[in-house]
Amino acid sequence: MLLQPSLTWPSISGRIPFAKSNLDEYNPSEFVAFDAFRPRGPTDEETQAASLSVLSVDMRVAENKKDHNTHKYVNSNLIVRRNKEFTIIVKFNRDFNEQQDNVELEFLIGSSPDENRGTYIILPIGKEKPEVRWKSRVVETQGNYVTVGVTPDTSCIIGRFRIFVVVVSDLGKQRTERNTDTDVYVLFNPWDPADHVYMDKDEDRQEYVMNDVGIIYNGEFNNITSRSWNFGQFEQGVLDACLFVLDSGKVPLVFRGSATEIVRQASALMNAQDDDGVLVGNWSGDYTEGTAPTAWTGSPEILLKYAKEGGEPVCFAQCWVFAGVLNTLVRCLGIPARVITNFCSAHDNTGNLKTDIVLDEDGKVDRSRTKDSVWNYHCWNEVYMKRPDLPEKFSGWQVIDSTPQETSDGLYRCGPTSVNAVKEGELSYPFDAKFLFAELNSDVIYHQCNKQGKLKILNVDTAYVGKLVVTKKPDSSDYEDITSTYKYPEKTVKEREVMQNAERSGMPARDYLPLTEAGVTIEIQTDTVKMGDNFKLTLNINNQTSQTCTINATITGCVAFYTGVTSTTFKLENKSATVEASKTESLTVDVNASEYTPYLVEQGKLLFVVYGHIEETDMSLSTMKVVTLQPPKLTIMMSGTPQVGKDLMISVDFQNPYNFILHNVQLRLDGPGLIPIKLKTYSQILPGGSVKYKVSMVPRTPGKKVLIACLDCPLLSQVTNELEIETLKAE
Repeated sequence: MLLQPSLTWPSISGRIPFAKSNLDEYNPSEFVAFDAFRPRGPTDEETQAASLSVLSVDMRVAENKKDHNTHKYVNSNLIVRRNKEFTIIVKFNRDFNEQQDNVELEFLIGSSPDENRGTYIILPIGKEKPEVRWKSRVVETQGNYVTVGVTPDTSCIIGRFRIFVVVVSDLGKQRTERNTDTDVYVLFNPWDPADHVYMDKDEDRQEYVMNDVGIIYNGEFNNITSRSWNFGQFEQGVLDACLFVLDSGKVPLVFRGSATEIVRQASALMNAQDDDGVLVGNWSGDYTEGTAPTAWTGSPEILLKYAKEGGEPVCFAQCWVFAGVLNTLVRCLGIPARVITNFCSAHDNTGNLKTDIVLDEDGKVDRSRTKDSVWNYHCWNEVYMKRPDLPEKFSGWQVIDSTPQETSDGLYRCGPTSVNAVKEGELSYPFDAKFLFAELNSDVIYHQCNKQGKLKILNVDTAYVGKLVVTKKPDSSDYEDITSTYKYPEKTVKEREVMQNAERSGMPARDYLPLTEAGVTIEIQTDTVKMGDNFKLTLNINNQTSQTCTINATITGCVAFYTGVTSTTFKLENKSATVEASKTESLTVDVNASEYTPYLVEQGKLLFVVYGHIEETDMSLSTMKVVTLQPPKLTIMMSGTPQVGKDLMISVDFQNPYNFILHNVQLRLDGPGLIPIKLKTYSQILPGGSVKYKVSMVPRTPGKKVLIACLDCPLLSQVTNELEIETLKAE
């Protein structure tokens, strides 16, 4: 009996609209009759007795997952990687005859399956079909059990495929019923040299594909701090949520076989700036309508919330949150990825290699005229892949950045940009190399504005931006300095050649160089400062000239966001020093907590700008420094021996060391393989008061795990800690 109209797809692919969702499906009929007369033959009863039918399909989930390095995914379905064989066992109602029986496997994805677009794959069991790039073979036959090997094409679409086993007879095609348990996810394969995301070292694959907890670095270049981040790419529901992100962004299925295309689309879909993407960026300091960026501990909570709410953007994010969640998405799909931190990162400079700091006649920062800023740090991602659209030397690590800054081809996105191309100043290749180059190589230009509004360049710092680029070392909690992969050392011949290449690629000429050197430098130094402490700034004035110099210095202290945007000026002080030829003198500036504490914004950063005037030469100089205030400690303790399936008690302690009340406090606990997100709220913590949060958890899997804790409130952020837990196997 024909249950529904037979499904046919036009052979001309242009007649079918792009299928944009992995979730939508249109399945063929269970039985499709051949519309043809057939000769008189056996009775229907005899035909039915002799006919072949499918009793069951075993996807061999556990065995295949282990073989495909997908065993960590908490998902009951089979998950495999491209260009690697997986095996399934088909049980028939009678012995299978490879020569006489005609059986096919069908793999379908999306709402408009089409053989010409790689969304409808037909594989005859035991027979070659040259025009199909997927492969199948009969591995073993044991009576009515047949083991079939299937190898997805090395460039096939990434996503969830539906599987049908089809018995072809003279009467027609008999398909198995639609069964979601037999659906199979196909991912990129960094273990296979034929895949564009291939990575040859296993230690790198373990770090950049399989590691589900990472470290994101922040602070300042000479005082680096860090926070752990739960990437959680294997957690339950995360893979489906990542595919949902692509579906919500209406990324055509036919584009999903290209790593270059997927990461470019993903960098746009991670922010909600123009396409209702995953995260809403917010740098205002007001997060009452959502979660403060500093309060998140990982990606699964965000991705699952986005998917559960049907694509409603999640509030709120800043650069490290965008980078952390994007890292999860691409690792989950099988693309090697890592989070990068660029210290002293130029922003909002329209790619002109200039960051302008404007001072008034008295040497104070003119906040109304200073529009550009240097972010204390900025996080983006690198993905590892071959770039078939570029010369071979520009394959390897590629930058993608989902923090909404500038549009690229009409959307807020950035990349993939070849790191090698940026280093060499070859900026004409796609995508967005000029913007990235400016973030790393802009000059900081100090101007002085007179009463008539005329600007005069005081000095240029060519080495302030892109001071240090770091990422997490493989199998370590330390950072790796990768600055040399992005740029050559300052003031070297090679660096000058790169700048010339950049100008030939369309970057503006640096016609303001060279300036006459003042012969005197000022360096600002300070020790590590805890939030709420008094401290001292030391100004080291080095006179490199052959005569004594008298320097009058103006020190401006501002509260600043990590983006370099200043909030309130809390300090203005003038100092003078006489420095003999070829000597160094030091000045100290006292900074009291009572001066800055009332004006603090999130992440506790202070920006100091020094303007110096040399009396003898009438020349000027300027410099600046960001001081990151260290937050108080959060303590995590464990009681008992961690073992799979057994209760483990965790205690998190915090004491308020300040003389002000902390209101609306959130405490998060997070750890893949250990505990689902735990959120505890406190209406207030009094000065000197403390809180203790105890929770019991049951580890799910053995091995090394990381438990992450984060305390956050409007007056205090970046209070984090983590605890490594080595979980034993169940007895």
